[in-house]
Amino acid sequence: MTKTLLPTNFVKHTSKNPLQKFLINNFFSTLISLIKPLSIESILDAGAGEGFTMNKLKENSIGKRIEGIECSREAISFGKKLFPDLMLREGNLHELPYKDSSFDLVVCTEVLEHLKEPEKALKEILRVSKKYLIISVPNEPFFMLSNFLRGKNISRLGNDPEHINHWGLFGLKNFLEKNGLKIKKVKLPFPWTVALGEK
Repeated sequence: MTKTLLPTNFVKHTSKNPLQKFLINNFFSTLISLIKPLSIESILDAGAGEGFTMNKLKENSIGKRIEGIECSREAISFGKKLFPDLMLREGNLHELPYKDSSFDLVVCTEVLEHLKEPEKALKEILRVSKKYLIISVPNEPFFMLSNFLRGKNISRLGNDPEHINHWGLFGLKNFLEKNGLKIKKVKLPFPWTVALGEK
């Protein structure tokens, strides 16, 4: 019998480890605190995974229309079972199937570090946003250090094998500004960087 491997994002969000749960809850608290004052009605979660972020926004009564786009059919399949009332669809961040300025806010959490062409994805995300973007990535080198100290990815010095881009706080700000985003606020819920920007 073959064992089904669970998507890494699903494993992260459903972990019973108290420290992992604390870190994820702190991350979501930070995200909600950045979005709530914005009076947002429509939200796109770009790279939505199984829909954990979308569900958290819904639980906090943020947005009247929330859609998610995800390239992994496996993640979408999990998401539809976990959160059957969410609007998750398959798509590519490099060619989003939306018109310009379709959403008040586009959220892209824990995605850009996985992409070979993060600039291309960021330009698309900017295109479909009316005004706001929230981008989060692992805050390096602290993310790798935290992995290493808890015995994860030891042979890679804590680096996640799926991460091909690495940004510290200033590197991320520089990357976002260079690609047309005006940074409004940056928060550092360990071990991530979360940036709120405007077109």
